Amino acid sequence: MQQPVYLDYAASTPVDPAVVALMTDCLRRPELAGNPAALGHAAGRSAQALVEKARAQVAALINAQPTEIIFCSGATESDNLAVIGAAQFRKARGRHLVTSLTEHKAVIESCRHLATLGWRITWLKPDADGLIAPAAVEAALEPDTVLVSLMHVNNETGVIQDIAAIGALCRRHEVLLHVDAAQSAGREVIDVRAQQIDLLSLSAHKLYGPKGVGALFIDQERVRRVAPLMFGGGQERGLRPGTLATHQVAGMGEAFRLGAQRLPEEAAHARALRDLLWNGLRQLPGVLLNGHAEQRSAHILNVSIAGVEGESLLYALGELCVASGSACTSLSNEASYVLRALGRSVALAQSSIRFSFGHATTTAEVDFALGQVLQAVAQLRAFSPISVLGP
Repeated sequence: MQQPVYLDYAASTPVDPAVVALMTDCLRRPELAGNPAALGHAAGRSAQALVEKARAQVAALINAQPTEIIFCSGATESDNLAVIGAAQFRKARGRHLVTSLTEHKAVIESCRHLATLGWRITWLKPDADGLIAPAAVEAALEPDTVLVSLMHVNNETGVIQDIAAIGALCRRHEVLLHVDAAQSAGREVIDVRAQQIDLLSLSAHKLYGPKGVGALFIDQERVRRVAPLMFGGGQERGLRPGTLATHQVAGMGEAFRLGAQRLPEEAAHARALRDLLWNGLRQLPGVLLNGHAEQRSAHILNVSIAGVEGESLLYALGELCVASGSACTSLSNEASYVLRALGRSVALAQSSIRFSFGHATTTAEVDFALGQVLQAVAQLRAFSPISVLGP
């Protein structure tokens, strides 16, 4: 078995071989050297054709129209463009936004930025299982609310929010709904029409595509436009200027095409692995599941382990690639703000481990990971003054 065993698919996935082949071909072919915005010659038109094919492939995964897809550098930029761009474009209608305490930092920091410019933000607190009740969203709406931004699948706990119910109430109140779907694309069914989503952020590298490319869906009937954050040549309908990286965009399109095909199989595979690992871990005293037991995506398992110190546990699991919190906050030693919002103590939040699975993960790797965790916890608890039955 190759080690370390990679169980951090929620942070990033390996690029699919078919995607690598397509991207390599794009880089090698002289006829694709043109700028996709240079439509005056054959090389530019050939590059543009690949970009438009990818746009259609991304749109197909979420039941959108190709013209509703804006390519950008990733979900972080997409979140920023959706939240700040939609708020700025609609500031004459109102300056109130609704989001939650468990969103990705890209949304949280975008909202904090808007707060410095005069917008009011309502921060919804999830229940102990990580769920945001649609009724709580509706209660937070005010006459001048212009946007609700909520994540579909939480990147730390895997909890799934009831986006369809929230989308329906936002439509009734004529408020836009933005959804961060970086973790759910290719893992859960997304239908922007049925779920009544107005803006949706996507990332390629969470779904076996390349890093450095993502997309924003903008409903062409209800939203039509947001205020741009960058200025330049007018590419991507003037919302995201700059020369598109043809090979990266094409890679994202291929990854999303494959993701649509594999979704049922991938979900079943991840569920089997998650249940195998959880059934083993739950035998340990003091192991707590973080997030709702059922309303969760199959590819993420997040647990807190009492009686051990978090940094020591991660160090002891050196043969595993796992996470404590999200990749975007791993440079900080602070306890996960997501788990703290769920009511976990600082100690339990710091002793949390997120395991995440992909289609290349095997049963043998999960068995190995389970053995590593059981061994590490036993050794650490033998020397720890912390009670397993602590807070």
